This record gives sequence, structure tokens and C-alpha cells, in this order.
Amino acid sequence: MRFKPLGERALVQIVEREETTASGIVLPDTAKEKPQTAEVVAVGQFENGVKVSEGDVIVFAKYSGTEISLDGEDYMILDADDILGIVEN
Repeated sequence: MRFKPLGERALVQIVEREETTASGIVLPDTAKEKPQTAEVVAVGQFENGVKVSEGDVIVFAKYSGTEISLDGEDYMILDADDILGIVEN
């Protein structure tokens, strides 16, 4: 299924990371903080200086976005204002 965000929005997929403590204990999902990085899957019409494209890994504001499920995969729709920056390698 194809999804095209409308307006100044982006469809992103959360980048999951396994978290471990300094002593090597793997933390369960219930003990983890909500992730704040995601990969951009699709973009709408960005007009106010936000420049993201498909494939970019971004950092977004905590507790933002709308969670949706497409074809059994979990995604999030973010407004341009909620995108804080792009992670560069």
C-alpha cells in the first residue's frame, strides 16, 4: 500500500535500538524510553524551510506524531514542526 502525506507532514518508521545497561543487561521494552529517531519513508509538500527526503534518519520531538499501521508495519506521521534535525553519519 502506498501512502502520501498531505501538507507539511512526513511518514516515518521508528528506528528500534536494543538498549543495554553498562553492565550488559538488555532492557525490556517496558523499561525503555520512547525512541526519538526514525527513517523517513514518504514526504508531503514542505514549504517552510524543512528539507527532508526519503531515506533520511531524523530526530523528532518526544510525544509527537500520530501512530498508524500499514500492511502490518507500524509508522508515524509527523508534522514539519516536530522534526528537530537530520542524523548525519
